[in-house]
Amino acid sequence: MKKSEFGRYGEELAEKYLEKKGFKLLAKNFRRRHGEIDLIMQDGETWVFVEVKARTNKRFGEPIESVTPYKREHIRYCANMYLYMKQEEDRQVRFDVVEIMIYPGKEPVYRHVVNAF
Repeated sequence: MKKSEFGRYGEELAEKYLEKKGFKLLAKNFRRRHGEIDLIMQDGETWVFVEVKARTNKRFGEPIESVTPYKREHIRYCANMYLYMKQEEDRQVRFDVVEIMIYPGKEPVYRHVVNAF
């Protein structure tokens, strides 16, 4: 499986995982010039901008460690653009990370980090 396919697979798993927790999908793969948001979900009245990190091992550390300050800045920028486009600048928001460890022949292991940054 190509890296991009694996990433999309992880995003699909995260979307289903969050929907089972009661979240509602607002948008997927919202792209702007300086970044992308994997999932935009609604949790009650809060809009949640979700970064998904799927891995098959921890050779390069915990998945959340790859959400660098640079990446966070770009996610925030995209979130502000989304809010502006939807005329929801006053909406309550948060930024979550969903980590998914995918091991061959086993069920995925999820870790949902609420208010990750």
